[in-house]
Amino acid sequence: MTVKIAYRAGLGLAALAAGVAISDCALAQAAAPAVTPAAVTFNKGDNAWMLTATVLVLLMTSPGLALFYGGLVRSKNMLSVLAHVFYTVCIVTLIWVLYGYSLTFTGGSPFIGNFSKAFLMGVTPDTQVPTFSAGVTINEYIYICFQMTFAAITPALIVGAFAERIKFSAVVLFIPLWVTFVYFPIAHMVWYWAGPDAIAAAVKALAAAKDPAAKKIAQEALDAVMADGGKVFLWGAIDFAGGTVVHINAGIAGLVGALMIGKRTGYGRELMAPHSLTMSMIGAALLWVGWFGFNAGSNLEANGGAALAMINSFVATAAAAMAWMFVEWAIKGKPSLLGALSGCIAGLVAVTPASGYSGPMGAIVLGLVAGVMCFIFCTTVKNALGYDDSLDVFGVHCIGGIIGALGTGILVNPALGGTGIFDYSIGKIADYNLVSQMIAQSKGVLMTLVWSGVGSAILYKTVDLIVGLRVPTDREREGLDLTEQGERAYNM
Repeated sequence: MTVKIAYRAGLGLAALAAGVAISDCALAQAAAPAVTPAAVTFNKGDNAWMLTATVLVLLMTSPGLALFYGGLVRSKNMLSVLAHVFYTVCIVTLIWVLYGYSLTFTGGSPFIGNFSKAFLMGVTPDTQVPTFSAGVTINEYIYICFQMTFAAITPALIVGAFAERIKFSAVVLFIPLWVTFVYFPIAHMVWYWAGPDAIAAAVKALAAAKDPAAKKIAQEALDAVMADGGKVFLWGAIDFAGGTVVHINAGIAGLVGALMIGKRTGYGRELMAPHSLTMSMIGAALLWVGWFGFNAGSNLEANGGAALAMINSFVATAAAAMAWMFVEWAIKGKPSLLGALSGCIAGLVAVTPASGYSGPMGAIVLGLVAGVMCFIFCTTVKNALGYDDSLDVFGVHCIGGIIGALGTGILVNPALGGTGIFDYSIGKIADYNLVSQMIAQSKGVLMTLVWSGVGSAILYKTVDLIVGLRVPTDREREGLDLTEQGERAYNM
């Protein structure tokens, strides 16, 4: 099994301590719940970078995503979208520290963690978590906050798919259910692993074992550590910053919601133009700025890996924006700002899983492909099928995420300028195999589509039975700002 210096870190030594006990070999038991500062290299620069990256990801959601979405709806629904996004950030933040972090980043099973860190038990200002270099850590509170921002933005993306016709009470109930039963398991399956310290310690113990009995015990311990991971991770799928966990996950949930809630009243017959592309431009720009925390921050260290993710987040985004704009210009005769903004987001989505694996030239190609394909899905395919995905959550995030996830499996190839995949058990880059990597990537994509698609459908139906999903037609026509929030975005 191979793992790359780009996965989310679990509590590595704690995971090793929970594994196979070894009495006669050189592998020392690790102390739970986390690595102590004395045992590791503690870099204040890494901590400073991760503090910055965390704030940048929060900037993506509120105000970035909120303004981008808000500008795209009609003026009578502006505040409702802002309320949906802001509520999501607040409620997920609380759920994350109560039990979300624990369920996502502790062991237990390949599908979900346990409650050993519920209410942040055992976490102090001194506890550390591994990065992707053996013996290097960051502060655990910083890591918790960084992952919290990912958990918050993912369900916030969903609300754009059914904007302008859903009850606020339905959003209030759906978001906590969705992060609990869909996001946390997917994040655990894709990103949880034992960590580099656990693997390095087990490999060292195996090398130090002298007699056959000790070697057997040490090998069993190494096998247990290598098997301590999420299901998708153990398949060998790679996802640097959330192509599956964030974008495919939210995108398919958005499509299911749009289909189950139904089209907006007057959809296809009445003009439903964005009320403020100026606002959407501001939001998209904030998203691009914040996305550097999203992608480069996922490296967990302030080193060359973060720099690679940064430049890829520049060039892939620019390429996708240009691709969408010029294709739209050629087909429709006008190069719209909305098209360029949509292409920008599509590029960011597609490069997210590849940002730490692809070379810059590969990232440009990925952006070009994403810009064209997402344009096709948001126009031709959407019009042909007739579904009302209000703000193109499926066409941009799910399709862009799939392109990025599959493209990552190709562009990681060192022969194409990629980084390759680091195998901690042998201490070097593993040999690249296109077929096996693409099979792993495809399995990760399919798992996310099925888990999120089916799980979301069940949760939408549950919410519909409890509070109802959709506002009455008269309230929808009046606008959700007044009928749901009791206020106006603009009083003139």
